[in-house]
Amino acid sequence: MTGTSSRNAAPAGGPAARRSDASRSAILAAARERFATDGYERATIRAIARDAHIDPSMVMRYFGNKDGLFAAAVTLDLRMPDLSQVPPTEVGYALVGHFLTIWEENEELTAVLRVGVTNAAGAERLQGIFREQVVPVAQRVCPDPEQVQTRAGLCAAQLLGLALTRYVLRLPPVAALDRSEILAWLGPTVQRYLTAPSP
Repeated sequence: MTGTSSRNAAPAGGPAARRSDASRSAILAAARERFATDGYERATIRAIARDAHIDPSMVMRYFGNKDGLFAAAVTLDLRMPDLSQVPPTEVGYALVGHFLTIWEENEELTAVLRVGVTNAAGAERLQGIFREQVVPVAQRVCPDPEQVQTRAGLCAAQLLGLALTRYVLRLPPVAALDRSEILAWLGPTVQRYLTAPSP
């Protein structure tokens, strides 16, 4: 009896499952691109489905609505490096360098930033990303535990301000800076936010 059931059961990794995974991946890729280009409000399920070469009903089937799709598409890991071996006086530079690298490589951050400035759901997602992944960095080097949130927030202000002007608004003087110039300008500022005595 058991053998019969096994023979009749559809294999877990069969063609239908692979098609489903491929469809989800195509939708998420199209959604990230569309959210980054159009922002949350202007991006539509229909346009995302067209970009993914999938019927709009399939998008709704997998993700429910645009909020669900956005949440799935922009679940971000900032891949924060292990800074335990970095001297406390150099953490600011390491943090700026890390963010420059992932912003250059990952359009999802730009998508979240575009949406975050215009949409409550996007703002909430952005806050969560920084709360969960940047605050621990400040926690490790901050001289006053009561100031961790404030110092992490100031770091985020610098990093997000850079991203907004360089990758979203493309402000020419900021977009023209090379990596070494940005590190030289922002590294000391972020470092001061993390470790300098309270003003």
